[in-house]
Amino acid sequence: MPSATSLGLPNMRGRTPLMAALAIDSFGGGCAGPLVLLFFVRVADIPLGTAGLMLTVATMFSIAAPAAVGLVIDRVGPRNLVIGAQFAQGIAFTGFFFGRSLWLLFLCALVSTTGQRVFWSAIFSLLSDVADPGDRDRWFGLGGMMQAAGFGLGALAAGVLLSLGGNGPFLVGMAVNAVTFFAAGLLLLRLRARHEAQAAAIQDTGPAPLLRKDKAFLVLIAVNTVLALCTMMLGVGLPVYVTEALPDAPKWIVGVLLAATSVVLATGQTLVVRHTEQRRRTQVLVLAGVLWALWGVLMAGLLHVPAVLVVPGLVLATVVFAGADVLHAATGNALAAAVAPDNGRGKYLSYWQYSFTFASVLVPAFFAQLFEVRQELPWVALSVLALVAAASIIMLERVLPDAATRRT
Repeated sequence: MPSATSLGLPNMRGRTPLMAALAIDSFGGGCAGPLVLLFFVRVADIPLGTAGLMLTVATMFSIAAPAAVGLVIDRVGPRNLVIGAQFAQGIAFTGFFFGRSLWLLFLCALVSTTGQRVFWSAIFSLLSDVADPGDRDRWFGLGGMMQAAGFGLGALAAGVLLSLGGNGPFLVGMAVNAVTFFAAGLLLLRLRARHEAQAAAIQDTGPAPLLRKDKAFLVLIAVNTVLALCTMMLGVGLPVYVTEALPDAPKWIVGVLLAATSVVLATGQTLVVRHTEQRRRTQVLVLAGVLWALWGVLMAGLLHVPAVLVVPGLVLATVVFAGADVLHAATGNALAAAVAPDNGRGKYLSYWQYSFTFASVLVPAFFAQLFEVRQELPWVALSVLALVAAASIIMLERVLPDAATRRT
């Protein structure tokens, strides 16, 4: 039987609760995520426009969470913040299950989105704390695999629930997510992660004085915002594009392509780390940017090919996307952690999550507005942005520490 090391996996001893918690948490998210908006409409009887606005406002209020995490994470430790975020989200989805009033559901949505921001602002610091020296990339890759696998299984469960009638399936989805959050939090209570408080080492006079002076890291956050926009574009843009712009493509192919991408993420990240260990992290991210640019060109070109080539073209484009996505997922967070100073890594990684926060806010409007002007325009614009991001990483490589860009 092949060893964990030969498969590109890190030493799991003592860290199993963390990996199990990530998979369980993501299963609940995959199960409930596709159902939340419909839950508000069908179970709580809230108009679709109002429900969408409520979730948007709740998300906007949660934007301050990474900054708040940055103030305390190096003192209290990421494990405690992740556990708190899990229990907070569990309480929020319990409120979804029982609540029906608009204001109660808005409060639950606010707690849920804030807990989600706190989780993502602290989880990579926690992975850094549990990683053995020189093994951080593999831990980030394994964590991403567990999350993608859990989310994919949860999404399949959501599909089954959506095929059933009545309000019961939506209530089941909310209950499952609440239970998985509580289960993940309890598992993490068993995790022993080393962490040394950095309060004495970090002389704060503001939100992030070290980070404000680190122009290279700030540029890296901006570049990763573009790459995060690329990775979120598939889920936002593909369903609309296939439905509205590609009448010759069967609608069921959207689910197949999204599921296939999840499988690649769930199985490929540690293998990518293993096979790119001799490459600089920056080189891997440049390749991801180039592949995303190619993906955008392929997607735009589908409007101008014969009908018989549309489905094969979608499959080819998704393969290219999946390659870029797995390269970015296995490398981007590890690069940020390597660039961050030891006495401020938690703060740096919490602010690093703003790249994903900004991208999640931007991507719906980015796609919708450009799509209304011309249907291929979102993909063309994304290709240009991806190439700009790749060029920016090449220039950043000259100023980033050599030890951070290398995996060893």
